[in-house]
Amino acid sequence: MAYRELAPPPALRGLAECGWVSTPGPAPLVTDVLPDGCMDLVWTGGRLLVAGPDTAPHPARLDPGAPTVGLRFAPGMLPDLLGVPAAALRDQRVPLSDLHPRVGPSVRASRGLRASESRRGCDPAAALLDGVTDVALTLLTIAGKPPDPSTRELAARIGAGDGVEATADALGCTSRTLHRRCLTEFGYGPSVLRRVLRFRRASELLHAGVAPAEVAAVAGYADQPHLSREVRALAGVAPRQLASGANRSTPLPSGSSTTA
Repeated sequence: MAYRELAPPPALRGLAECGWVSTPGPAPLVTDVLPDGCMDLVWTGGRLLVAGPDTAPHPARLDPGAPTVGLRFAPGMLPDLLGVPAAALRDQRVPLSDLHPRVGPSVRASRGLRASESRRGCDPAAALLDGVTDVALTLLTIAGKPPDPSTRELAARIGAGDGVEATADALGCTSRTLHRRCLTEFGYGPSVLRRVLRFRRASELLHAGVAPAEVAAVAGYADQPHLSREVRALAGVAPRQLASGANRSTPLPSGSSTTA
């Protein structure tokens, strides 16, 4: 399997973190997609899917064939476009046509995706990604407005370890409202959101070769055993296995599978 990330489409900057392409190898492969706080729109070669926010490793099967492509949306950005609370999609992979009441334009776009797979004289993965981008822009048009800009601040504060009350005060709401908002926008309550975003930061550091003890300190864990427990809970492996590439989320982002 080969995986690559592309710059987000200009029209979706601030909403999408990146586009990505996963090209299967000659044999079927089963791997785990790890929690990262994001949600993806994914074209699998037969269906256009929404990858919901994960709380544990999500097993994914990659079969030989056409590439799988997707758009990875920043934490909290996709639910407003879908009109569906993130908590309803937690740990799921759901066809977009099952979710959106006005999905007609998106279905037509997905038919265009099928056609793009057979185009000659162009990069098929790029054509597919253009099709997924068209679907996302359709959803943005239907939504009528972009997601609340304070969503990014909420994620940044919780990810940095700010408490619920302090974050609620900064955003001008109550703690109860903040909790409801986290479920709607991110799919988790604040404590789980903090765990997932902290894990994402720790994974990036481990993949970069930073020693686990230093990762624990930089990412905000109480100590190295705390890091180890959390990595095992969210990745299913020890920190050093994650660092070596076992079950890593980078080459296979949320949703990038034929069964996503």
